[in-house]
Amino acid sequence: MRTLALDIGNTAVKAGCFDGSTLCEMAAGLTAAQVLAVVQRWQPQHVIIASVAEDAALRADELRAVVPGEILTFSPATTAIPLRNAYATPHTLGADRLAAAVGAAGLRPGQPTLIVDAGTALKMDVVTADGTYHGGSIGPGLHMRFRALHTFTGRLPLLELPRGHATIPLTGDSTTSSLLSGVVNGAVAEITGFIAQYQQLYPGLGVLLTGGDAAFLAARLPARIFVVPELVLLGLNRILAYHVVK
Repeated sequence: MRTLALDIGNTAVKAGCFDGSTLCEMAAGLTAAQVLAVVQRWQPQHVIIASVAEDAALRADELRAVVPGEILTFSPATTAIPLRNAYATPHTLGADRLAAAVGAAGLRPGQPTLIVDAGTALKMDVVTADGTYHGGSIGPGLHMRFRALHTFTGRLPLLELPRGHATIPLTGDSTTSSLLSGVVNGAVAEITGFIAQYQQLYPGLGVLLTGGDAAFLAARLPARIFVVPELVLLGLNRILAYHVVK
């Protein structure tokens, strides 16, 4: 069964083309026209859409003319999922957070897992061994930290992340290197601190890293962290299968 998962984020649209549970193709940074082109080429039987933007309904309407089966708009508050959701306010929960949790539970069934999503925001979410999503934390992502320091001060420059595996000194000896240390090393310390606390709560905890800055952070984090760029898409496809596979 061919399916398509669409993750409409704050800064990018990602698409995952699945054949059953196998991810055959993934694309990011898509426009609405490019999404329709993927649909026409892949010809999925069913589609699932998760959005933190405002135009998910419009995209669903556009797809109905070319998708023969179900087009499921994922809502954390109302859509049934193969996971227990213990979040106190599911109507405020981001669809990407819950989809990532479903994807993590599918990859690590019966094991406690911390999901670190390094995107526009830095999000950490926990799924326990009994298949329960509990929530987590939301903080500013790396680019947001750079922009905030520039916007809310008079003289600090606006920086971008350095390329590749550039070394970020602990002690900056210039304004630029001090900013890099504060943002990058600060985020790494934040993530490792959360991991340590969750490991005390949940022995055997595994950590999955996803999001646009995952590759940049991976080399700066403990070795036993697994990078899964497609985690949200995997979770969305699993939710879709929960609805359409009998």
